[in-house]
Amino acid sequence: MKTRRLHIISYLILFSYFTACHSTEKKNSDIPENAINSDVVNNPASASGSNDASKDNVPVFEFAEESHDFGTITQGEKISYAFRFKNKGKIDLVIRAANGSCGCTVPEWPKEPIAPGKEGVVNVTFNSEGKEGKQDKTITLIANTIPNTKVLTIMGEVIKPAN
Repeated sequence: MKTRRLHIISYLILFSYFTACHSTEKKNSDIPENAINSDVVNNPASASGSNDASKDNVPVFEFAEESHDFGTITQGEKISYAFRFKNKGKIDLVIRAANGSCGCTVPEWPKEPIAPGKEGVVNVTFNSEGKEGKQDKTITLIANTIPNTKVLTIMGEVIKPAN
């Protein structure tokens, strides 16, 4: 009974493997000309076991501030804040994605690589519609840095408007 179950599980795994590996791939003609090559986001000093990779050869975020307190605002207001950073590494810094902790927190980030020594800005807009009380929202950046994520925070208090 156990052997039969093991065989069935093995066949399912093999079936999944072969069907996933033979899926259709995107053709190069489907990729926009201005798309950033995914190789740029690969981190040379990852946990892949490569001994010749060095933390000295990766980009480094240096933010002026990693958190911002927007104080007290009235419900329904939108506030924005610009998180400024510099690439203190020796190669181009590429931000692959930026995700807010909820739909009310929307980040905008540079889509082109930031050269060593150059600066960039991550703009964050918080919409307080439907929010009340203390707020603590995060923005997670995914980049070719070590570690490959950086978390920024905005916080403050939202009060209901006086009737």
